Amino acid sequence: MTAKGRILVLDDERTIVDVVSMNLAAEGYGVDTALDGESAVELFDPSAHVMAVLDIMLPGIDGYEVARHIRSVSDVPIMMLSARDTDVDMAVGLGIGADDYMTKPFSPVELVARVKAHLRRYSASKREAGGPGHSSEDEIISVGPVRIDTASFAVAVRGVPVELTATEFGILKLLAAHPGRVYTKAQIYQHVWDEEFGGDFSTVQVHVRRLRAKIEDDPSEPLLIGTVWGIGYRFNPDTGS
Repeated sequence: MTAKGRILVLDDERTIVDVVSMNLAAEGYGVDTALDGESAVELFDPSAHVMAVLDIMLPGIDGYEVARHIRSVSDVPIMMLSARDTDVDMAVGLGIGADDYMTKPFSPVELVARVKAHLRRYSASKREAGGPGHSSEDEIISVGPVRIDTASFAVAVRGVPVELTATEFGILKLLAAHPGRVYTKAQIYQHVWDEEFGGDFSTVQVHVRRLRAKIEDDPSEPLLIGTVWGIGYRFNPDTGS
């Protein structure tokens, strides 16, 4: 295993696999590649791989199925790749536990930047979760019915545990730590993805939609995470417990 760990790259286009692998290797990551879903499922090793980059449209087992398999055995970040740029495709990928979604054609430089950002957050969450088995007051965010233990990466709504992806956790933590404050989509992206905003609002919107589906009583009429039209989102503190 390399110092930075290994990343699984799946795509049925050899050129894309080669370009992505070359750019990741240049950053010090080990790379394992697959050209079909069956091979990717066989290759993925939860004890060795720190992330997976998966194409969606594949013959046989598609990227969604590979992502479901990976998520069933590991919580490593998953990035989906697709030639189709629709909210439905993005929502499906994020809904099965993926952390990010990029459309083709994409910039290899941007892909590597996103990979690095996801792995920084993932490593930080693991370090926090591996700490002492108690939490200080500074590690707890409690507002309205939501309780966030930042040390153990745990979230509960009205006492009921909620499983979030690393990205969803990052968005909730940012908003809940500053209840009432409005964050633009660009600010959320810069805080959570830890990179400059590229102007694509859909990534933030879909993650917020998935987060609402997990923590709101009625996601169609969200009370906890409110939309400030034309600006962004805020966490509403006065929602009861």
